[in-house]
Amino acid sequence: MNDKKPDWAEKKYSFFCHKECEFFPCHSLENVEDFNCLFCYCPLYALGEKCGGNFRYTEKGIKDCTNCTFPHRRENYGKIVARYGEIMELARKK
Repeated sequence: MNDKKPDWAEKKYSFFCHKECEFFPCHSLENVEDFNCLFCYCPLYALGEKCGGNFRYTEKGIKDCTNCTFPHRRENYGKIVARYGEIMELARKK
């Protein structure tokens, strides 16, 4: 079994917890010490149904991520950054 942590796991740039924020915590998470505010506005939102998070669409067709904690989990930093290529594809001019 591979117990080696990814190189970003202990780096300061991969985690930020803003406990003084007026909305903290904005989602229910078991351990607030591991609540990552780095992706406060989730970059995966733009991927729509392909984001992989726990979302729903409202009656008006707006994506509601209230029940999604994926970007706020410390261990998901690498998974989010790995998908930046998909996000860049959306922004690329055709």
